[in-house]
Amino acid sequence: MYALAIHGGAGALPRTQLSAERERAYQQGLAQALSAGQAILADDGCALDAVEAAVTVLEDDALFNAGRGAVLTLDGTVELDAAIMDGAKLRAGAVAVVTCVRNPVRLARRVLEDTPHVFLAGGGAERFAAEIGFVPVANEYFITLCRQQQLAALTGQPSNVTALDEPPLGTVGAVARDSHGQLAAATSTGGMTGKRPGRVGDSPVIGAGTYADNHSCAVSTTGHGEWFLRTVQAYDIAARMRYGGASLSDAVSASIEQRLPQLGASGGLIAVDHRGEIVIRYNTPAMFRASVRSGEPVSIHVY
Repeated sequence: MYALAIHGGAGALPRTQLSAERERAYQQGLAQALSAGQAILADDGCALDAVEAAVTVLEDDALFNAGRGAVLTLDGTVELDAAIMDGAKLRAGAVAVVTCVRNPVRLARRVLEDTPHVFLAGGGAERFAAEIGFVPVANEYFITLCRQQQLAALTGQPSNVTALDEPPLGTVGAVARDSHGQLAAATSTGGMTGKRPGRVGDSPVIGAGTYADNHSCAVSTTGHGEWFLRTVQAYDIAARMRYGGASLSDAVSASIEQRLPQLGASGGLIAVDHRGEIVIRYNTPAMFRASVRSGEPVSIHVY
């Protein structure tokens, strides 16, 4: 039995601010990403390949805040972060502040597979990408008109770009259990609109935004990154299960519905445990999400 869940960000997006056409576009993007991961799992593939494939599709979709279409820094550039983790042996790879890698999640996978390290950042990560044959893209490849408008609105600068009603939402991710019982998680993001150059949030930090352990669960988060860093959110859920004996549902509820609101933090997460149970929770008005388990229908929702 396999299980797969993905997310495309969570945030303050009232239903009245999202047109039916725009919602359908987001749902289509989620469906394509879910299908990419599900095809691997249905063919007896591994969870690590599935989460990488799903996140790669979302990175290539300009609607989401990862890869092309990511939000802009104060300097008007794009800086990308990503991580991936294998729950079988706790192998992990992560990259941060990359500016010319089309699919950061794929580079994170190569860090996991081809280096003795876990985390590469900035110029070092980009040099590694060049050494292993990644073809760089110009930073302009990632920049879209709506992200320019969002930065202009934040900084109070004039803009000739047509405004979109919805605010920027952050981060994409995937978690999976394959038919062999292996877990994996992956997360990718452009971070926060108007962030200081060099800022790194929770997404690429193992244990904060991304975590997987076959003995407990796989988790990918989205939301207020600074708080997810401070609370080591993804690992906190795994620890509640492994050492406290909590169920996945109870562990997620304790974090999303109790701990984060007490801190004034908002966001959501997707998680899957070693039995294939999927839990998706958020404390924001909306969260782009989709999931599927073998033998069950696909589920895709925004609200």
